[in-house]
Amino acid sequence: MLRRDLYTCQQTGVLCIGKHPADNSPVVDHKIPHRGDERLFWDVNNLQTVSKAYHDSEKQKQERARPGW
Repeated sequence: MLRRDLYTCQQTGVLCIGKHPADNSPVVDHKIPHRGDERLFWDVNNLQTVSKAYHDSEKQKQERARPGW
């Protein structure tokens, strides 16, 4: 995913070149939460590169707002 997405956050455009725990470190994120569904977990089309800052803030807010999503 990281290479495919050119180490760029697919939500914010930030270049994800930092080293964890930096805000600009890369995270591979599930577009649709898998909730234990192995098909969604392994589906490469359900994965995207996002920055740690995006994943730890905005993405978590979205998932809390849509618990059954």
